[in-house]
Amino acid sequence: MIRRLIDAIPRPVRLFVLVAAADVALFSLLRLVFAAVFRAEFAALPAGVAARALWLGVRFDARLAVLVALPVLALGGLGPLSLFAPAASGTPRTGARRGWAWYLAATHLALLFVYLVDIGHYAFAASRVNVTILQFLYNLDTSARMVWETYPVVRGAIALAFAAWGIFRVADAALARAARWDPAGAGRLHRALATAAVVALAAGAVYGKISWYPLRWSDAHFSTNTFAADLAHNPVLYFAETAGKRPAAYDLAKVREARPLVGRFLGIDDGADPARLSVARPGVPLGAPARRPNVVIVLLESFAAYKTGAFGNPLDPTPRFDALAREGTLYTRFFTPTWGTARSVWATVTGLPDVEPQLTATRNPLIVSQHTILNDFAGYEKLYFLGGSLNWANIRGLLAANVDGLRIHEEGSYSAPRVDVWGISDLDLFAEANRVFSATPRPFVAIVQTSGSHRPYTIPANRGGFETRPVADAEARRNGFVSAAEYNAFRFLDHALGAFVDGARREPWFADTIFLFYGDHGLPASAPHIPAGDAAADLTHFHVPLLIWSPGLVPGGRRVDTVASELDVLPTAASLAGVPYLNTGLGRDLLDPAFDAMRFAFTAGDQGSSPKLGLVGPERAFGMFGNGTGRRLVALGGAQAGADVLAREPETATRMEALCRALYETARYLPYAGSRGAEHKDTVSR
Repeated sequence: MIRRLIDAIPRPVRLFVLVAAADVALFSLLRLVFAAVFRAEFAALPAGVAARALWLGVRFDARLAVLVALPVLALGGLGPLSLFAPAASGTPRTGARRGWAWYLAATHLALLFVYLVDIGHYAFAASRVNVTILQFLYNLDTSARMVWETYPVVRGAIALAFAAWGIFRVADAALARAARWDPAGAGRLHRALATAAVVALAAGAVYGKISWYPLRWSDAHFSTNTFAADLAHNPVLYFAETAGKRPAAYDLAKVREARPLVGRFLGIDDGADPARLSVARPGVPLGAPARRPNVVIVLLESFAAYKTGAFGNPLDPTPRFDALAREGTLYTRFFTPTWGTARSVWATVTGLPDVEPQLTATRNPLIVSQHTILNDFAGYEKLYFLGGSLNWANIRGLLAANVDGLRIHEEGSYSAPRVDVWGISDLDLFAEANRVFSATPRPFVAIVQTSGSHRPYTIPANRGGFETRPVADAEARRNGFVSAAEYNAFRFLDHALGAFVDGARREPWFADTIFLFYGDHGLPASAPHIPAGDAAADLTHFHVPLLIWSPGLVPGGRRVDTVASELDVLPTAASLAGVPYLNTGLGRDLLDPAFDAMRFAFTAGDQGSSPKLGLVGPERAFGMFGNGTGRRLVALGGAQAGADVLAREPETATRMEALCRALYETARYLPYAGSRGAEHKDTVSR
């Protein structure tokens, strides 16, 4: 039976399967060689973690194997490239056979070279080979001498040459045997079905998993043990993944120049660790609660300030949030440093603004390893909830690789049905979170990330009594929404938030819980109720509410108008919970009056070669492009609201520009300083 199935497969497809299967075995063997070379690190892995890393590695290896064998499938049966002679002639295709043998030998020579370099690179820098290795080309003479004096270059070259020769001989012999295979004896339909099955299997190997998102580099970072991720990565694919990411674009001279001003902004003694440019400093809570409270951080999708009733929207889109705002502490001048959800998650977790010029920081494997204050919540359960998959934007890498003991709840974790591309509805997400909180026996710190108010603005079938409100698209647009659909999706998010709070009030853990609700980012808009200064300074991208709400634990009924940043969230949450912490980011405790004389929020929009940078102060917003052009100073309030007062207040502009530039240069550097191998890279650059 099996033989008949094999015989039904056309010969080029059979050859493709043979080559791919052989490469899966070869790459898996090389992974075991990597584990043997670094056996001390491998032995330190728990058995379950090691097994999962190796299984992930097999899946990465299968992807590479299919890609290497793909030319055989695509071209192996075409004309003069075909290994297989027409049945009538019976003449062996020696030229084609040698050509394919040389292709396999050359390809595998290059692959083995990468594997060999990878082992040497890991021994030197404790990281898999990636695009940063190209920096050695800038000091080619020194780098070449170091390699020559450190590694067995001659023996390695000889070994590669013998390996290539051996691969050629084995491939040539295997291809000669394959050329004598009998043609598929099955009918045309069977051949087509067999080919389709193999192609589907190959496509599955490239996709890598049964999920909405494919297997990505971030899947390797399922553990905070960095060697587990290193063991899972395929060095060829990892190098290719990082090849599109530029090495750190920071300028160390500018970072050093900025350090004193940044130090004053963060309350650090200017003499603290100047050689490494560290901003690490201890965070001391200003109070100590009688008992350890839970902390729940809720990231509200696209929850721009101007879209809420609390900030004057006349369409009454957020009655539940507005009621909570009257009970809690509402920060009215709270800004995200950038816009975009992935950048917002990065800012919350790391305390750093995402100023990566390409894509987002979460998508850059070179900076996946970061410090987070979440780990200072010792003895706490750490939870993260998302309705969809954390493979989105490679968020998994940031969270699972850096947060100790994190329990992730995502697609596949829930009984509720998926409603659209973003997973389950926000109403179901909050209900799932409430159930988990009630089953958690010890204090917990949790992040709940909503997504339903994002396009496609789905209102689910299970809506918990929610009713859409008929509003004309023109009326919705006039008040800051793109359409009536967005307006009602926003109202549904508010409805889900209300249901979450109603359910939480009935639970025993509620009395000991501090909630922080805020928007993950704003959106560009024009509406009559938006303050003239915010509109003129383009602050609607960044201006979102921050609500700290905890009846009985945090004084409520307050509106705080001091400037605050998303970078401040975790330092403030730790302070509220009485948790001492190490702060390596640019955020500060909002409760600490020591910073009140210097409350500013850094912003960066339109990332690229010359991003739009900004600094929001109590009365003025400074803005410019990264190249220094487009400087302006916008009055945020008073009779001059919305006016550019740069010419009239040059000293204010100069002071704000200096801090804006200092924070930007530092933000470019710190993600690389916090990631593995940064000290080595700085040493090389010097």
